[in-house]
Amino acid sequence: MDQSNKAGATLLLPCSGVDVALRSLYQPPMQRCLTLTFARHSRLLLRNKFASVHCQQSAAMSGLLINQPKYSWLKELGLSEDNPGVYNGSWGGSGEVITSYCPANNEPIARVTQATMAEYEETVQKTKEAWKMWADIPAPKRGEIVRQIGDALRKKINVLGSLVSLEMGKIYVEGVGEVQEYVDVCDYAVGLSRMIGGPMLPSERPGHALIEQWNPVGLVGIITAFNFPVAVYGWNNAIALTCGNVCLWKGAPTTPLTSVAVSKIVAEVLERNNLPGAICSMTCGGADIGTAMAKDERVDLVSFTGSTHVGKMVAMTVQERFGRKLLELGGNNAIIVFEDADLNLVVPASVFASVGTAGQRCTTTRRLMLHESVHDAVVERVAKAYKQVRIGDPWDPTTLYGPLHTKQAVDQYLAAIEQAKQQGGTVVYGGKVMDRPGNYVEPTIITGLAHDALIVHTETFVPILYVLKFKTEEEAFAWNNEVQQGLSSSIFTKDMGRVFRWLGPKGSDCGIVNVNIPTSGAEIGGAFGGEKHTGGGRESGSDSWKQYMRRSTCTINYSKDLPLAQGIKFE
Repeated sequence: MDQSNKAGATLLLPCSGVDVALRSLYQPPMQRCLTLTFARHSRLLLRNKFASVHCQQSAAMSGLLINQPKYSWLKELGLSEDNPGVYNGSWGGSGEVITSYCPANNEPIARVTQATMAEYEETVQKTKEAWKMWADIPAPKRGEIVRQIGDALRKKINVLGSLVSLEMGKIYVEGVGEVQEYVDVCDYAVGLSRMIGGPMLPSERPGHALIEQWNPVGLVGIITAFNFPVAVYGWNNAIALTCGNVCLWKGAPTTPLTSVAVSKIVAEVLERNNLPGAICSMTCGGADIGTAMAKDERVDLVSFTGSTHVGKMVAMTVQERFGRKLLELGGNNAIIVFEDADLNLVVPASVFASVGTAGQRCTTTRRLMLHESVHDAVVERVAKAYKQVRIGDPWDPTTLYGPLHTKQAVDQYLAAIEQAKQQGGTVVYGGKVMDRPGNYVEPTIITGLAHDALIVHTETFVPILYVLKFKTEEEAFAWNNEVQQGLSSSIFTKDMGRVFRWLGPKGSDCGIVNVNIPTSGAEIGGAFGGEKHTGGGRESGSDSWKQYMRRSTCTINYSKDLPLAQGIKFE
């Protein structure tokens, strides 16, 4: 789920008014000396300052959304004004205090205290120690714990989905749907817990057995992105736990409250079963924590979801120590519409895939390739559908389109539109920042660009759809594959021969290859991931569980002889 500025890159949020006020109390040495000289004035000054701090602190507390009656439901998730950002069996955190902001109005929600490097070290040690117990528990019993995690999430699905909507900015139904993904993966992992295993293979030697044995890798470090602050952790966590691993999670710095809330739900299940809470540890933090995880040889697998730029740095760092990595990075996804396509499917699919989550899915459709015979008709119908998209507060159940996650994303949106114009593009819909609180921009359609224009080949994590006109199947397939990323792709056609050419070796080079459906909205039962600069990792279903385990080929001699393979005689 990439974001060219998605969660891989750390954003340091503004300090609260209380932080600024407290800093004003610290004076340089010369001022302290002068203050001591004028003792009476000092006492008066300090009284005034402390009174000021108290007033500012009270104002800051009341200014947090969590203290407003409208958002009192946040406390059902165990959240408060100030929240510890470290969990390793006990809650803590003494690092930088960050404030989480609501993208729909840019108002502060609550604060989280991040981990220090010393707390990261303590957490890794506790997590590795917890693995010794967890690895000894039979897989079906581990599956039972994962089942309970899924049930605990079900009980909180609406309120947790509301938090995702409030903190990330996606609409409410998508927030709830994201939690549902975690629940679904838990269900999948429960079944997997009774199926994990390798084959018994025929041995060429009499009296010998040849088997594959699969064992957990150990500690899985999970670094997730802002755009799916629950689901991506869930994909990794549920499967990794079932396989016998323990987990250390670093969520996006801009969605720390979601990380804390999810960790509280999981921790309650572990503690209720008298298991070490460090089995599912969490350290909120920035680039320092992420870099430490990538460098740390005790982290047996680093699962990173984020930008291609940061993912490349993570991959190189992990490779330097010959560690394991699982990368879910960028996507520059295309829908290809042929002349025989059912346009009644094309239009809603294109709108959902390009506008959903305000263009901030890794599987968002960014390129719409239209056969020249249907180009004008599809552009007209898609633009008309864009006008009907209901824009509003993301937690309003009737809203279909919410804000971008950050102010920086708004700047990137404007910069991309300007570049597209300079490169020959024409804005046929949208193209402006909306005049309302929050990070709202108009969903945008741009036509007239060359298929290989620089901006078309750039994954901008905003709701801009580039419409391209093609003539032949070969041309369209080639354009699909010419970008650096290889995540998701789809064609709309009724030609079955074309369908199988699309699925074949000369068709799409993506990890997700669809027909007559959007590029987004993948099911959990299949392996999720992509090729090329998307990273090559696979998560969720199918045989993705193998990424979280190590394989041993075992030969067992149960005879009294010692025959060698390939008929070799060594006597």
